[in-house]
Amino acid sequence: MQIDALSRRLIDRFQHGMPLCAEPYRAMAEALECSEAEVLACLEALEHGGGLSRVGPVFEHSRAGASTLVALAVPEARLESVAARINSYPEVNHNYLREHRYNLWFVLTGPDRAHVEALLARIEADTGLVPLDLPMQAAYRIDLGFPIGDAP
Repeated sequence: MQIDALSRRLIDRFQHGMPLCAEPYRAMAEALECSEAEVLACLEALEHGGGLSRVGPVFEHSRAGASTLVALAVPEARLESVAARINSYPEVNHNYLREHRYNLWFVLTGPDRAHVEALLARIEADTGLVPLDLPMQAAYRIDLGFPIGDAP
């Protein structure tokens, strides 16, 4: 995917802090000295080109409830249907295929641990697969940003 200059500036400037205001895309446009329509067009192009996975907040889950990392050992023939079923839960995010016997990994969140445990039981009942529940013990924060700068 080819990334134009405005998209590069947008990524570098806003991957760690979207404006918290009534009109965030307009504020982004002002910071980038372009139009709101150009910002929205960049985001749409990045999404359609596979360069953008989401626009939204990342919050400290332990302050807002409970979460766990979950792994399932899904037979290859059922992978697409099980992944679609897992994705239907609004409490699921970051669902990935991995190269391992436990090949489907996702994060499950809820308002409290009891809710997460109930979801794990529902997932097991829905899929017939036993979830591997891996709650976080400690967070080691890293900066997940990737400055892309000017085109080579």
